Amino acid sequence: MTVKNFDAIVIGGGITGLSVAYYLTGEGKKVLLIEKKGLGAGASGACDDMILLQSKKPGILLTLAMESLALYRKLEKDLPLEIDLENRGGMVFIETQEQLPLMENFVKEQQKLGLDVTILDKKDMRKRQPHVSKHVLASTYSPLDSQVNPLKVMQAFVVAAQAKGLIIKKGSGVSQIVFHNDYHWEVITEDKESFTAEFVINAAGAWAGSLAKLIDLDVPIRPKRGQIAVTEKIPALGDTNIWSADYIVMKLNPELAKGRKQILNDLGIGLAMSQTSEGNYFIGGTREFMGYDTSTNFLAIHLIIQEATRFFPILKNVHVIRTFAGLRPASDDGKPFIGPVPGRPGFYMAAGHEGDGIALAPITGRLIAAMVMKQTLSFDVAELSPARLVKAEKSKQVS
Repeated sequence: MTVKNFDAIVIGGGITGLSVAYYLTGEGKKVLLIEKKGLGAGASGACDDMILLQSKKPGILLTLAMESLALYRKLEKDLPLEIDLENRGGMVFIETQEQLPLMENFVKEQQKLGLDVTILDKKDMRKRQPHVSKHVLASTYSPLDSQVNPLKVMQAFVVAAQAKGLIIKKGSGVSQIVFHNDYHWEVITEDKESFTAEFVINAAGAWAGSLAKLIDLDVPIRPKRGQIAVTEKIPALGDTNIWSADYIVMKLNPELAKGRKQILNDLGIGLAMSQTSEGNYFIGGTREFMGYDTSTNFLAIHLIIQEATRFFPILKNVHVIRTFAGLRPASDDGKPFIGPVPGRPGFYMAAGHEGDGIALAPITGRLIAAMVMKQTLSFDVAELSPARLVKAEKSKQVS
C-alpha cells in the first residue's frame, strides 16, 4: 500500500470542506480533500442560498455571519468564477402582538452588535413587499441579508484551490484514522489507499459524528432534514427575501409554540423564501430529525406551501416544479465545532453549522487556516471550540 504525504487532509467535499481547502492552499499548504460521494453531495447541494444575518441570535454566530459576508465580498473579486453574490436585503414578518415586543428586543440586541437592522411598520413593510397578506403587522428589515449560489461557490473554490495544488479524491470514504507517535495522522480510505498529514480537518457535515468515532471522539452532531419546494420562474414578489418570525420567537419564548398547530411544531416548519437569480423561489422549510432520510413527503411540502400562501396569497396561482431535502449537521447546543480537538494533536473540527453552512463557510475556512498557521485571530471563538467535547467526555467518565 503506497502512502502519500500531505500537509493537511480535509475530509468532506461540501462548501465548508472546500472553503477550508481553499484557504489552506492559499497559505501554501499541500492539501488533500477526500469526499466519499461527489462534491456538494450533502447539504451544500440541497439547500437554499441565503446568507441571512438577522436570524442570528446576538453573539458569536452573528459576529461570524457578518465577518463571513465581508469575506464573500472579497471572494467575489478573488475567485476565478462567478458566485452570484446578491445583496437584496431581508425581512422577517411579524404576525401577532405577542411576537412584536420579542422581535423589537431581538433587533435592539442585534443593533448593539453592529448589525444594520430595524423594525418596519405595516406601511413601510408593504412598500417593500406589496403582495404580503394584510394580517401581517410589521417586519424587521436589514439591507445586509444576501444570497449566493452554493454550487457556483464550490466550483470556484475547486478551481482556485486546484490551481494552488489541491488534490481531490472522490468515490471512497474513510475507513481508518490513526495517530502515530511522531505526531502525524494516517488516513486510510475504503479502497485501501493510505495518506499521511500533520493536520486532519473533519468537515464531513451531517456525517462528522460518524467520522469522529474513528478516533474515539463523541461529537453530538445529528442530521436534521430540511424539505424545500421550488417554484416556477416568476417576477419578484417584493424587494427582499423573507422569513417568518415564528421560528425565532419560539426560541426566545417556547411558550408561544403552544399557539401553533402541533404538526407545524413537530415538523419544525418556519417559512423562508428566497428568489434565485433565474427567478425561481426556494420555499422552505422543515427541521426534522429523521436519520439520513433525504426523501420529501406530501404532508410536509403541503404545509410549507400552505405557509407561503398564507403570507402571499398570490402564490396560489404559481406552480411548484420540484422538491428536495438536505441534511443539516445539527449540534446539540446549536453551535458549530470550529478548531483543534484537545488531546488529539493536529485534528480539527469544522462541522455542526446546521442551517448556517452556506453563510458561515468562508469564515470557517479562514478560521481553520489561521489556526493551523498559528495566526492571531481577530476575535474570540472559544465558545465554538471542540474543547467542549473533551469536557463532556471527562464528565461522562466521572459520572
